[in-house]
Amino acid sequence: MTPSASSSGPGAPGLDIPAVSVTPGGTATTSLTVRNDSDIVEAYTLEVVGDCAPWATVEPARISLYPGTSETVTITLAPPRSPEVRAGDVPLGVRVLPAEHPESVTVPETTVHIEEFHELRTEILPRRRRGWLRGRYRLAVRNEGNTPTRVSFRPEQAGEELRFGFVPADLELAPGESAETRLRVRIGKPVWFGKPAVWPFMVHTTDGAAEAQASARPATYVRPPLEAEFVQIPIFPKWLLALLAAILALLLAWFALVRPAVRSAARQAADEVVQPRPTPGGGKNGQSPGTGTGNGTGTGDGTGKEQGGSGPGVPSGGGPGGTGTSGGGEQSSATIDVQTSGGQTKTGSYTVPQGKVFGVTDIVVANFQGDEGVMTISFGDRKITTIALETFRNQDYHWVTPIEIPANATVTANVTCAKPGTPATGRQAQQCHEVLNVSGVLANVAQ
Repeated sequence: MTPSASSSGPGAPGLDIPAVSVTPGGTATTSLTVRNDSDIVEAYTLEVVGDCAPWATVEPARISLYPGTSETVTITLAPPRSPEVRAGDVPLGVRVLPAEHPESVTVPETTVHIEEFHELRTEILPRRRRGWLRGRYRLAVRNEGNTPTRVSFRPEQAGEELRFGFVPADLELAPGESAETRLRVRIGKPVWFGKPAVWPFMVHTTDGAAEAQASARPATYVRPPLEAEFVQIPIFPKWLLALLAAILALLLAWFALVRPAVRSAARQAADEVVQPRPTPGGGKNGQSPGTGTGNGTGTGDGTGKEQGGSGPGVPSGGGPGGTGTSGGGEQSSATIDVQTSGGQTKTGSYTVPQGKVFGVTDIVVANFQGDEGVMTISFGDRKITTIALETFRNQDYHWVTPIEIPANATVTANVTCAKPGTPATGRQAQQCHEVLNVSGVLANVAQ
């Protein structure tokens, strides 16, 4: 390097500063020779000025010289590795201030060449993305070098399953400038079932200026690539397969086990509903019930009425001529109708005719008004049941083995009326009204 010399005025020192080059992040030195051409002893204060002042020092910063003598000081340059220190030529000045003759201050100058350096800060976000067929990423780039650069991107994958797209594909960045580009990753075939597939890949960031520098300087630092991965999730997850299998198992169990059992129970219930029951007072051989002879009496304002007989409260045989045979019998029935005022108790009855035995198999009790009270049913001296009226509207009882009531014994319905009910007309009745129908076999007593 050729030193630059400057001449001072009368009495000023002689000055020389050689030019220098420096790389940001490193250090460089140059020198300055100060000569005292005056005829007195002079002290000089030295200070770096200009753009280099923040990162340049001079030592020693103060010197004293006898007339005709000189001294060389060292200027140290240490620019930081920052985008703020741009590449190129920067002027360097040193102010030399004499203590005795301050009006003779001088500022010798030289040129400092700032060398280029290239540095990129890159980041990919997110590092891991999940999706069925595609994923989106962001690439953030900042130019940490001291010269403009053009940044491009190159993807790399072990296979050929993934497709990549950058928008924009290139970035122009000034020193200290930041920018982003969008990366789209796509795969051609979906994963229908099973575990997620993991596809790792890398993105290389290319600095155009750095590549040119690397061709000239093979030892230039190589930037590591950005690593990321795309996790391809299946269209149908595992839990959905388990759910479908459970639903299928439930359907098979329903059609194989539950449905036949439900249909069988429903069919059995329907058969029970439609099963025929013996009709009270039903005739034999298609004849009307109660066509025989007999007398029935009602007491306590109750009335015993036969169905299809010749008089009130008279059950009769169903055979021709109204006669039964010893040891046999005919179906017969009688109805006891009891009407009772509120707070009173009344009794209706039916008396078995002389020379007959009544084998009772069925009774039907009707409380069609919804009265409240108590009804007691007795066969002769035997109490059959006591029923609370408010618990039913129609009630029937059946016996496989007939209950025999001898001749002259009575079937009694004793009713205690607590409160008359409301029939279908919607008006509350004045009296309680209950009906008892007794059915069975009326046979002759063997002689």
